[in-house]
Amino acid sequence: MDRVIYTAMTGAQHILDQQATNSHNLANAASTGFRAQMDSFMAVPVNGGAVNTRSFVVNATSGTDFTPGAIEQTGRSLDVAVQGKGWFSVQRADGSEGYTRNGSFKVSENGVLQTASGQTVLGEGGPVTMPPNSIISIAGDGTISTVNDAQNPGPSTPLDRLKLTNPEEKTLIRGTDGLFEVPSGKAPADPNVKVVNGALESSNVNLVGSMVNMISLARQFDLQMTILKNAETGDSKASQIMQLS
Repeated sequence: MDRVIYTAMTGAQHILDQQATNSHNLANAASTGFRAQMDSFMAVPVNGGAVNTRSFVVNATSGTDFTPGAIEQTGRSLDVAVQGKGWFSVQRADGSEGYTRNGSFKVSENGVLQTASGQTVLGEGGPVTMPPNSIISIAGDGTISTVNDAQNPGPSTPLDRLKLTNPEEKTLIRGTDGLFEVPSGKAPADPNVKVVNGALESSNVNLVGSMVNMISLARQFDLQMTILKNAETGDSKASQIMQLS
């Protein structure tokens, strides 16, 4: 059987992998602070035989597009967007740290500052807990202040400062929960990271580019299927000739 089926098969398989990644990006085009995923592949020559004319496709790396998304004003006091590079620190259910650009926060019934998906937001002093009946404001450096609702307007009391980090992007690993992490487990706070209050960062997924990429991948997949079909036809014809002889 012609070995072209194996090279065409690997090509088709990795095109399906790219389609899955592209579909995942499109599904998160409206997700706050989402960073688009990228796939990288490489061709590896097949050694052996008289002439090395074929190559397999293998996974190289799975990366992330760290291009910042657009900052959109919401006017909500618990919406915060990182300006430039940097990340919010949150605590996972298992106690480990994760990093996100999604600054859509809320206060739980126990007064704990959380992300929209329920992870605990970390300050430089640990999990951030809000006093009852308070109005919250977050400054550009991440400082969280509160004003007693019964005394509004009144004196502002600094409570904590968001733990804002800025690890090297090449060291960040995307977890299965969508949060990023670093190999060391924890990244130090960076006082140079700034935030914008009353705003959120949109996803950095390029909708038009992703749709064009989806069409291109579909055409590439059809090409691989055509190669497999031609190989099957050639094998069938060869079998007929062998039977005649």
